[in-house]
Amino acid sequence: MRFVSWNVNGIRACVKKGFLDYFHKVDADIFCIQESKLQEGQIQLELEGYEQYWNYAERKGYSGTAIFTKIKPLSVSYGVGDLDTEAEGRIITLEFESFYFITMYTPNSKRDLARLDERLEWEDAIRTYLLQLEQVKPVILCGDLNVAHQEIDLKNPKSNRGNSGFTVEEREKMTKLLDAGFVDSFRYKYPEKTDAFTWWSYMSKVRERNIGWRIDYFIVSSSLADKIGDAQIHSEVLGSDHCPILLELEQ
Repeated sequence: MRFVSWNVNGIRACVKKGFLDYFHKVDADIFCIQESKLQEGQIQLELEGYEQYWNYAERKGYSGTAIFTKIKPLSVSYGVGDLDTEAEGRIITLEFESFYFITMYTPNSKRDLARLDERLEWEDAIRTYLLQLEQVKPVILCGDLNVAHQEIDLKNPKSNRGNSGFTVEEREKMTKLLDAGFVDSFRYKYPEKTDAFTWWSYMSKVRERNIGWRIDYFIVSSSLADKIGDAQIHSEVLGSDHCPILLELEQ
C-alpha cells in the first residue's frame, strides 16, 4: 500500500501550484493533507475513486486536515477524547480492517514558546490515544508533527537548540513515543541519511540551499516495521513550504 502525507499550507493555493498533478501522479491508496486552511464548501476537489474526509478548524483560514482514501474505512473519528482538538481540526482517525490510520497537525509551540505547555499536554494525550488504539490493531500516524527529533533532522541544530520545534521537551516527547513501541519509518530505512528535510523557511534562497527541517513523519507500530518497503521525501515537489512524504507498506 502507498500512503502520502503533505502539509499543503493552504490547499486552495496549493491546487493553483500543481497539487492535482502530483496527487494523480503519485497514485496513493491513502493521501492526507495538513493545514488545509479553509472551511466546508470553499473548495470542491474532484478526486475520482477516493472517499474524502475533512476536519475543518473553526477559525477561518487556519489549520485543518483531510484524508483522501481509495479504501472505505470501517469508521471515522475526529479529535481525541477530551483533548480540545475539534476547534482546530487537527486530527482524523480512520479505522481499517487491519490497522488504524491517523493524520495529525501538531500544534506549534510558537516562536516565544508561549504554547509549549499546551503542546506537551497534547503530546501526552496523543501518546495515550495511540497506545489505546494499538491494543486493538497496528497504528499508522502521519503528518506535520512540528518537531525535528534528532540533530540529523535539521540543517543547523546548534543555532536552533531550544527553539520551537527543537526544544529538549518536544524532542523528549518524540523519544518517549518511539520508546512506547513505534517506529519513525524514514529513520528505520535511512538511519544515517543527512540533508533529508521536509520543511524550509520562505526566507530567500533557503530552500534552494536546502537549509531545512524534517518535521513531517510516518510513525508506525513496531509490528509493522518489517513491512516498510520504502519511506521517501519528495523534496522536488513544490507548492508549499513543506514537501510530500511517502510510505510504502508491504501487505
